[in-house]
Amino acid sequence: MAKKSKVARNAQRKQICDKYKPQREALRGRSKDLALSLEERMEARASLALLPKNSSPTRIRNRCSVTGRSRGNIRKFGVCRHMLRLLAHSGHLPGCTKSSW
Repeated sequence: MAKKSKVARNAQRKQICDKYKPQREALRGRSKDLALSLEERMEARASLALLPKNSSPTRIRNRCSVTGRSRGNIRKFGVCRHMLRLLAHSGHLPGCTKSSW
């Protein structure tokens, strides 16, 4: 089990990211628009830098939905490798079978 503080911090980052997403997309669009002048694009980049650090989607960490583990996550199932094995063996993951040859 991961520390509850790490899981809570990641959840808070997701909320902040969702809150600032439209504003961040608008500023990114303005900063990449070549039809605007260089000063306007630089202003957009400066205001983008003034947004909270945790509003960036790259700061969100993929975590296991069961244990909160941050490493060894399988995106398709949303769980870490340990829980994937446990859930697959107990039959809680439909369509997932143990291979044998």
